[in-house]
Amino acid sequence: MNCIAFIILIAILADLVINWVADHLNLKAIRSDLPEEFSDLYDPERYAQSQAYLEVTTRFNRLASLFSLFALLFFWFARGFPLLERWVDSNRVGAVASGLVFIGALTCFKFVLNLPFRIYATFVIEEQFGFNKTDAKTFISDLLKGMALTVLLGGPLLAGILWFFEAAGGNAWWICWVVVTLYLLAVQFIAPTWILPLFNKFTPLGECELREAIFSYARDIDFSLANVLVMDGSRRTSKSNAFFTGFGKHKRIVLFDTLIERLTTTELVAVLAHEMGHYRRKHIPKMLLFSTIQTGLLFFLLSLFISAPSLFEAFYVNETSVHAGIVFFSMLYAPVAFFIGILLNILSRRNEYEADRFAVTTTRDPDAMADALKKISIQNLSNLFPHPLHVFLNHSHPPVLERLSAISKIRVG
Repeated sequence: MNCIAFIILIAILADLVINWVADHLNLKAIRSDLPEEFSDLYDPERYAQSQAYLEVTTRFNRLASLFSLFALLFFWFARGFPLLERWVDSNRVGAVASGLVFIGALTCFKFVLNLPFRIYATFVIEEQFGFNKTDAKTFISDLLKGMALTVLLGGPLLAGILWFFEAAGGNAWWICWVVVTLYLLAVQFIAPTWILPLFNKFTPLGECELREAIFSYARDIDFSLANVLVMDGSRRTSKSNAFFTGFGKHKRIVLFDTLIERLTTTELVAVLAHEMGHYRRKHIPKMLLFSTIQTGLLFFLLSLFISAPSLFEAFYVNETSVHAGIVFFSMLYAPVAFFIGILLNILSRRNEYEADRFAVTTTRDPDAMADALKKISIQNLSNLFPHPLHVFLNHSHPPVLERLSAISKIRVG
């Protein structure tokens, strides 16, 4: 093993150990006493079920991550990469096509290895806790659509990256940065209209008390809202959610039908006010800017290592190639991605507090926001007492009890 191989191996093992420690502490932090904030809503039996759900999913995810690690290490040290590279080279189909075959083959291997875990998680664990509404037909359909989108959207982008690094020399990294950024922005625009409807049905919210309340609130804060859509989330899960799509005059709020079933009108308006708060506080463009900077850093570092012989030697490959360099660099980049992920989570949690504050101060109804958070947490069997280390490493949202505490301190004028 050379120095780069040692660094990658240590990084992979360190990531596993850190997350296992966080998971262990998270399970140790489980408390049997029901928080006072939830005493009027949470049935003790369902509260116990939320703790069981946390234990089962944590242990299952540990098993899945350990299996993925063993599969990677076996493929690596059994010299699977040079074997795959020789097979690709034997086809003599050109640099870009070879790259697509090489990366496509690895993607297929990973997909096949992960598929049993996805099936078990959906049809056993989620079924056991009453979440799963997906039948076999929908599950298979989602897989096929997902693979088709990967090929149709990801294939041309990957081909472009491979070509630029083959042909553009030292300029490749910033050209790819610009192209990928523009490409991802374009996907942000087309996804609500062309991609999401492939998986779910989106129906405009009809004339009702809720629609009038939503648009009345939007008018009060001078927020141009094109429409409110209801998504058939119950087709796959009983969990609840809401999200924001579109830009400019085409801004739309999407509500899961499961959310509408369980929240009152004032609570739903508070949830939507929270989503509007993300827009008003410019969280979306800020996160896009951060992602753009991250993408630039990724391609710059890739340009430094993509042809480094020592990187290829770490994986027992003798000849350098763009496609193998991209794959090998992705593993070398993992520690950087780990710390960037932590930073993104910190920013995301801060954004959630700001959106909560916006919702409370504009609706002037802190109880509605608090009750909505409680009901969503109960329905989704959320962990009410996550360990701080687990939150720091993995959570894009603050723990619900901390959000409730922050809401209680907001003064409504």
